[in-house]
Amino acid sequence: MNTRSLRRTAIGAIAVLPLVLTACSGGGTGSASELSGEPVTLRVTWWGSDSRAELTNKAVAAFEKKYPKIKIKGQYKDWNGYWDALATTTAGKDSPDVVQMDELYLASYADRGALYDLGKAQKLLDTSAFDDASLATGQVDGTQYALPTGVGVSSVIVNTDLFEKYGVALPDDTKWTWNDYARIAKELTDKSGGRIHGAAGAPGFYAGDVKYWARQQGGELFDEEGNVSLKPEDLAGMWKYGLGLIASGASAQASTMVEDLTAGLTAGSFATGKTAMISAYNTQLTALQQATSAHLKPLRLPRLGDTEANFFKPSMYWAVSSQSKHPAEAAVFLDFMLNEPATAKLLKTDRGIPANKLMLAHLQQDLSGPDKAAADFMTTVPQGAPPVVTPNGGSGIEPALQRYAQEVYFKKTSPEAAAKAFVKELQSEIDAAK
Repeated sequence: MNTRSLRRTAIGAIAVLPLVLTACSGGGTGSASELSGEPVTLRVTWWGSDSRAELTNKAVAAFEKKYPKIKIKGQYKDWNGYWDALATTTAGKDSPDVVQMDELYLASYADRGALYDLGKAQKLLDTSAFDDASLATGQVDGTQYALPTGVGVSSVIVNTDLFEKYGVALPDDTKWTWNDYARIAKELTDKSGGRIHGAAGAPGFYAGDVKYWARQQGGELFDEEGNVSLKPEDLAGMWKYGLGLIASGASAQASTMVEDLTAGLTAGSFATGKTAMISAYNTQLTALQQATSAHLKPLRLPRLGDTEANFFKPSMYWAVSSQSKHPAEAAVFLDFMLNEPATAKLLKTDRGIPANKLMLAHLQQDLSGPDKAAADFMTTVPQGAPPVVTPNGGSGIEPALQRYAQEVYFKKTSPEAAAKAFVKELQSEIDAAK
């Protein structure tokens, strides 16, 4: 099981965020009920590639045509640079009006009063086409601070060509277990004569891994108070399972996993045909398909018991800064980006499969290939309740996980010792942010 991230971790931003945001206080407390009628310029910022910027700018042009008195000044950066810049401008009380937000940082910004309560903009921002589970992913302590642009679910993506080439049957993903996963991965390795590995790696590098694994044991990563509720023995059990995959040859070795972290999803061992299965979000199917000529198929994650451990993962959010002097206009911009059929057809799945059900219905008429497969797959996966949003101080969870996972998989630390140290470190960071 090789896990993944929708984005690289911004270690610099994680370090600076608590320091620069401590001066923030709640602003923008008034209700956004109507537009001013005066010409307004909104600053909008997001992270992403040049292609995302091109699509976003086309949507902006359509928005400005519909609302000629509202001009948009768009800015975008790569992931690391984005969070450094947002933290700095927010601390300087010069935050952009509209910001793209990630689950890792939502509570950090919300708890320090840096985000606007979107419940105050109900007259201008329609959320009726979002189900409760999707809306909950953008809430902190019951307040709607952000709206998800799209959602995804964890899956195992398989290279069906390699399964066929080496005579291995695809599993029934409504029934398979982690033991089945290990057996099938080893069978692929053995039947290929070691030319490939069945699995691209072992679990435990990303928060999504831990949340899913903990839920299967009846637990959660975080409790309702925002503290670490993960049992060290559950985390240790996940890493022990991974060590078994490596030892049997079912999984790629630890060195390959580290190389994959550096190479990225579309240049790693799965994309280059060296492994047959990878754990990834369904929304990453398109990128993987573009990176390989093989036939790919998403499967449900293996199960342990009857617990519905999977959940919607917001790909990203739109939020409004509490420092904005134009929250009404900002809310209208969000409404256009999230509720306009023409915008959905323009952006497609660039920011994830739309969390807005009406927009997804409009979009599905035009989807094809891996985009359609990813959207269709999401409707088949049973969902549990949305997990607690990463609490303030918990933004560094993935660098810490990756550090400890590598120590375990390179056999420098035992799973038990690493798990205890990880839980203690993460709780200490959360306590320090309170």
